[in-house]
Amino acid sequence: MGLEESIPDSIILTTLDKMVNWSRKRSMWPFGFGLACCAIEMISTFAPQYDLARLGMEVMRPSPRQADLMIVAGRVSMKMAPVVRTLYDQMPNPKWVIAMGACASCGGVFNNYAILQGVDRIIPVDMYVPGCPPRPEQLIEGIMKLHEKVMKESLKDKHPSWGTKIA
Repeated sequence: MGLEESIPDSIILTTLDKMVNWSRKRSMWPFGFGLACCAIEMISTFAPQYDLARLGMEVMRPSPRQADLMIVAGRVSMKMAPVVRTLYDQMPNPKWVIAMGACASCGGVFNNYAILQGVDRIIPVDMYVPGCPPRPEQLIEGIMKLHEKVMKESLKDKHPSWGTKIA
């Protein structure tokens, strides 16, 4: 006697948190913001060899209004920082951010006044992918770690990026 025989009419019992998080995990729509050499590695992650479609990410979204995952790949200059913040603000909630590469995470080898020393100074970052540039396998690992984080979220708790205003 299996589980399907003991539950009448194909009723599935679960919590709302698990169901919502399951759907969010499997339907993340990425918004790639490639600024430097890391962008090439990010783009190659969508190639048939790595195939992010199996994780529910069919294509990169062309607009932040259609995406819930921003992948910042590369160094962010001080002139580009307000643009990144504006694009982040245009994304619907809930939203997540991956900082891809050493430059997006901490400024990389560019320790000067023109490069932002980490994108986390202007937007909240959920996952850091190290490397210079990181390989597509590393980005996939970061996305899978983000999926684990999403599955642990609760609808009762506010996501850190919901309604936050960072100056």
